[in-house]
Amino acid sequence: MFLALLLGGLVVALVVIGLFVFGLRRRLIQRAGGTFDCSLRWNVPEEPDPSGKGWVYGVARYSGDEIAWFRVFSYAPRPRRVLERSAIEVVDRRMPEGEEELALLSDAVIQGCMHRGIRLELAMSEDALTGFLAWLEAAPPGQRVNVA
Repeated sequence: MFLALLLGGLVVALVVIGLFVFGLRRRLIQRAGGTFDCSLRWNVPEEPDPSGKGWVYGVARYSGDEIAWFRVFSYAPRPRRVLERSAIEVVDRRMPEGEEELALLSDAVIQGCMHRGIRLELAMSEDALTGFLAWLEAAPPGQRVNVA
């Protein structure tokens, strides 16, 4: 009986510690400022796929001429993807369709992009998208920016 209670307490303590570390990691990512909620789908086909597969929820952070994208449900201290401003080409913009509406946040808009020859999609709020496009257009003089 004592052993079962001890193991149960250990499991509860590990779950609480795990949740605390998730929250602490997100707080540390956001501490630097310039963050926004952003789902990412990497290496997508040319035609829209409304199945909702491949979307990963994350947090993106502006960092100079790069956007660092972190998975929300991860303990990794480093970003999963880093997108350089000069390598991002805006392709299209669309609203979620079909099962995508369930996989993404309720107010999400999908921005299709190319990054170093790889097609990707970013899903974010309308306000975050406005900031993203303004950041792309605000490249230093002499840098090539492809905003459609």
